[in-house]
Amino acid sequence: MSDAPVPAPRGGPATPQRHQPGWADRCDRLARSRPFEIAIVVVILANGIVLGLETYDNLSPAGAALHWLEVLFRAVFVVEIAIRLAAYGKRPQDFFRHGWNVFDFVVIAAIFIPGLHGDPALLRVVRVARMVRLVRFSPGLRTIVSALWRSLPGVTGFLALAVVTLYVYGMAGWLIFGNRYPEEYGDIGRSLLTLFVLLSLETLPDLIEQGMAISPWTLLYYVSYVVITVNLLLNILIAVIVNSMEEARRLEMTERLAPGYDEDGDGVPDEVDRIALTQRLDDLRAVITELERELRIDRDDGHSRPHRDNARTGR
Repeated sequence: MSDAPVPAPRGGPATPQRHQPGWADRCDRLARSRPFEIAIVVVILANGIVLGLETYDNLSPAGAALHWLEVLFRAVFVVEIAIRLAAYGKRPQDFFRHGWNVFDFVVIAAIFIPGLHGDPALLRVVRVARMVRLVRFSPGLRTIVSALWRSLPGVTGFLALAVVTLYVYGMAGWLIFGNRYPEEYGDIGRSLLTLFVLLSLETLPDLIEQGMAISPWTLLYYVSYVVITVNLLLNILIAVIVNSMEEARRLEMTERLAPGYDEDGDGVPDEVDRIALTQRLDDLRAVITELERELRIDRDDGHSRPHRDNARTGR
């Protein structure tokens, strides 16, 4: 899928087409409507529930009903894709310019491939993939997925560094503990597996105890491993993902500022409405603060004036 977020999260074209045919315009409005989205989300959730029910053997008598429900889900998803394709009017190829649209089309169309019906396991995987479509209907989830996608280059570099670090410590562990503890460090494969499990820190006390039986200097091996891998490397991974999350959020905000993203239909982009409302609230807070300051001054003057009058009269 493309790393660019979908400009029109409701599944329609990125910008309204003023000269669309009537049917395309109606499909566009339907695809962007909130009831349409809610209906598709409910069908996706119901599809997931049916998939879960099919895992129970004691529900085999209801197999026919579950089968017809699956047929109904397929029909609904096909109609959904057809409506969203029709929303592009005379340019249906633009539907495939966005990654989420391509993903939805592939997931829905794959169920009709004849070869899949001979492999129930693969067919079930394709059906389970429909649940991932819930992501496109949630802006927050779309931002997270986009951030993870954008973080792949940084994560690839992190994985390369982590592999080198683990390999160096694995070889060192084999040299230090290989003869004494062959179950944990007998070869490079077991050594790497032991160190990978150690990332959870659950086996750290036992491994330190084994190392202390050889030499107190082995404590330096485990302490440096924990500091470099568990703390430093994992913090680098978190930083890469967080940075990608911020970039994805800024990109999402930029897309919302683009013309055509207007949910309330007032002709002004929603983000511009939000910024204008925020500025008005800030102005209102400033006015209220100024009024409070003036009222406080007047109140203080009112309290101090009797004291000045008493001082003048000598009372």
